[in-house]
Amino acid sequence: MDLLFDLDGTLTEPALGIILCFQHALQKMGRAAPDAGRLRRLIGPPLRSGLAELLATDDAALIEEALGHFRERFATTGMFENEVYPDVPAGLAGLGAAGHRLWVVTSKPGVYAQRIVEHFGLARHFRDVYGAELSGERSEKGELIRHVLEREGLDPRRTWMIGDRRFDVAGGRANGTSTVGVLWGHGSEEELRGAGADRVVASVAELLACL
Repeated sequence: MDLLFDLDGTLTEPALGIILCFQHALQKMGRAAPDAGRLRRLIGPPLRSGLAELLATDDAALIEEALGHFRERFATTGMFENEVYPDVPAGLAGLGAAGHRLWVVTSKPGVYAQRIVEHFGLARHFRDVYGAELSGERSEKGELIRHVLEREGLDPRRTWMIGDRRFDVAGGRANGTSTVGVLWGHGSEEELRGAGADRVVASVAELLACL
């Protein structure tokens, strides 16, 4: 089968870096930075939507200014304040050995996603890494998955989208793929089942078993 993996909250735990970059951006904007608990739930959706919520604005110029501050820290430090979930490397190796084909499909800009996957030694497991453009193009998960299916010539009936948030599940369902929600990331079982996940798993071992 063809397997599309989300990055943040599915392959790696990025919370520390993302939270610190959110706080950095807000401080640069002269705003009070919320605590880590509030910021943690913004891990997964496109950054612009999270910044719009934190700034309580739909002013595109303000959002882009905050995004610039976020990225100035993320590009040098934040992306590496990250860690691979313990069982993920062995799980990916097992899926590859079983004949599955794997891709990374993340709303994170592709230029960052590629560096993260390479830095943490995961690149060898994947045929390619797909992400959003820095402009925001293809940051919506459904749009990105559609692009990957078309670009790689994948049959949605043989493809699974695997991720930890409702955006992953909804994006897969919108494109006719099967979906797996994982519970070691940042989405709850209620969120994933509510989005219509075909399977919900609590461990990498369960993921391998269901595939």
